[in-house]
Amino acid sequence: MADFSMKDLQRRMDGALDALAREFMGLRTGRASTSLLEDITVNAYGGTVPLKQVAGVSVPEPRMLSVQVWDQGVTKAVEKAIMESGLGLNPMSEGTVIRVPIPELNEERRAELTKVAGKYAEQARIAIRNVRRDGLEHLKKSEKEGEISQDELHRQSDQVQKMTDEHIKKVDDALAHKEEEIMQV
Repeated sequence: MADFSMKDLQRRMDGALDALAREFMGLRTGRASTSLLEDITVNAYGGTVPLKQVAGVSVPEPRMLSVQVWDQGVTKAVEKAIMESGLGLNPMSEGTVIRVPIPELNEERRAELTKVAGKYAEQARIAIRNVRRDGLEHLKKSEKEGEISQDELHRQSDQVQKMTDEHIKKVDDALAHKEEEIMQV
């Protein structure tokens, strides 16, 4: 039982790293990429839906994204979602096609993107710490119920902490790499 929980904790911490990698993919360094708009949700059809369920995104030019909205009724909602995404983009609507020019990265924009990357990294760290907390609670409960000894509790708690430290380091390394990429001119 305890071994399974370690594998589960490992899987969940890896999941936080994978989510961070996806978030970082959306932070482009001045070049257009469809992944830039991947995580945007649109208020449409009485709820929030992922952008990819209401439109297709393509890259007609290196510094331009084209969003082909399938239902003209949600064009304004898609445009608003892109504008409010925090990516600093200004979409221009032409019927059901929304053109999204990717701004040249000035120093201010680079600093802004670095802050966003930092926020994503902190969210990943919090997710990893939450997994650690769940694991430690599970171990304490097992010890309280007599399933494991106090020595085993300490040994496994140390393992959980070591796993947490390794994953936090990976987050910090990924952030450092992304910041370096953003700041390259």
